[in-house]
Amino acid sequence: MKIITKGKNMNKINKIGLTALAGSLVAISAQAAEMTVSGATMLTYTSEDSTEVTGNPLGMKTNLSFTASGEVNGYTVSYMQTSKDQFAGMSSARLSVDMGDVGTLAFDQGSGSGLATIDDKTPTAAEEIWDGLDSTAAGRVGAAGSSGVVNYVNTFAGVTLNAAARKGSGTSNSDGATSGVGQGAWDFALTADGSSMGVDGLALGVGYGEKENGAAAGTSYGDAEHMTAFANYSVGPATFGYQMSYLEANKNGTDDQEVEAFGVAFNVNENLSISYGERDVTHKGAGASSDVTEKFDGIAVAYTVGSMKIAGNMNEVSDSAGVAGANDSMTEIAVSFAF
Repeated sequence: MKIITKGKNMNKINKIGLTALAGSLVAISAQAAEMTVSGATMLTYTSEDSTEVTGNPLGMKTNLSFTASGEVNGYTVSYMQTSKDQFAGMSSARLSVDMGDVGTLAFDQGSGSGLATIDDKTPTAAEEIWDGLDSTAAGRVGAAGSSGVVNYVNTFAGVTLNAAARKGSGTSNSDGATSGVGQGAWDFALTADGSSMGVDGLALGVGYGEKENGAAAGTSYGDAEHMTAFANYSVGPATFGYQMSYLEANKNGTDDQEVEAFGVAFNVNENLSISYGERDVTHKGAGASSDVTEKFDGIAVAYTVGSMKIAGNMNEVSDSAGVAGANDSMTEIAVSFAF
């Protein structure tokens, strides 16, 4: 009996020792990384046009971000997770390894990578001029997207390369899961600060990408192609911007899209800024269809005091989504707090 009791006691001691060891390992791991938490909340009042029912115009968005960073085998490993909207259940995450001069390699689940990071670089005081309208995706480049992609970022002689690639559909998979039907894609963005070229206030960017259309007979004749280029120039309190994009569908029955956009933003003082922009998206008629130009325009104003920001914008579009006679407009006032 004594022997059995001794064995049981030894098992208990071993379990206690292993539990303590596991706890100490967790503590060591936690101390090896720095964790930061930040957040923001925004209250909005939105008014739709007369053809839509506004209903309750009040809304709220909350963001909560967790960032951890630490050294692993000589490399800086970082993890970011952001709950973009607690009420809509939207979130994004990113795991990255900074390899110094070799660059940064990451797996992105929605934070933004590749060509999508420069889909619209025209200056604005608040939201983009297509925000809140029926056709928010029109003319926006980004073949690979930002979910389920491998992302590589590095800077060479003042030019930053941001490349993204995915296999299959651009969905966010949980561990051990695979996505459904979909085609692969890749793209990249090159951006540069004009100061490295001796032109202060200038920002330039160009990008390209391809997305597989699939192998269905008679429906496509190549990969879809996305391309864009922009230039922004800041002088004194004003910033001027211009951007051109082209989306070649290479698919029967699908319009190509040609984009021209410009914007100007002006800092009235250190707290107040205003902006105006226009954006034309020409839907190149597929088959016997004629071309239709979708026209966006918008104004925005923002006033910032400390961590509080009050912003408003009025956006409208004609021939929305390339449908002649389809118009839409939206007005929004937002109050946000960062903490």
